[in-house]
Amino acid sequence: MCYNYQIEDPAADISGRYRYPDTPSRFTPGDQNGFTHPYVPVVTDKKPEEVQFYQWGLLPHWAKDNSFQKNTLNARIETIHEKPSFRSYTENRCIILATGFYEWKWLDPKGKQKQKHRIWRKGAGYFAFAGLYSHWLDKSTGELIPTFTIITREAQGIMREIHNTKLRMPVVLLPEEEKLWLSGEIEIPSAPELEAEKI
Repeated sequence: MCYNYQIEDPAADISGRYRYPDTPSRFTPGDQNGFTHPYVPVVTDKKPEEVQFYQWGLLPHWAKDNSFQKNTLNARIETIHEKPSFRSYTENRCIILATGFYEWKWLDPKGKQKQKHRIWRKGAGYFAFAGLYSHWLDKSTGELIPTFTIITREAQGIMREIHNTKLRMPVVLLPEEEKLWLSGEIEIPSAPELEAEKI
């Protein structure tokens, strides 16, 4: 599953494709840990030309508080139409900008020894994950919180060797698939070639 990824400041790389806001945000470039629920750059179907900042961990409208986010960092593409957490948001499509993601390969049957890998889309400075989003009302503050989840699929290519226990990977989009995902014209994107290094 994808709980750790990297996004450096994407402003230069996305020039001409997406508008990057000049206003300050809660986004801190670098490594992102899903369990800290960071705000990171996303592009939504409602504003497909503009980068916004959403919080990692989708909160469905019925969530009582934000502690539920730890359960929704990822969504399996095979079950998003069935799971209560996601089925109301399958039309709320977004892409999440990234420069790499991290996974650990188990070196023994129990996972006591692991090798960390950094993975990225071949030939890409930045790339995008497929995702879903929601706007959750925090009743204690009255704030509307923008949240998202990263969609995962069965591991393909080198990810079958690296994520050799659960055999999952995030859905990585080709550049030409980004707009198609946002518009709903594709349901299951292709699996582009990835590169990896041990770290």
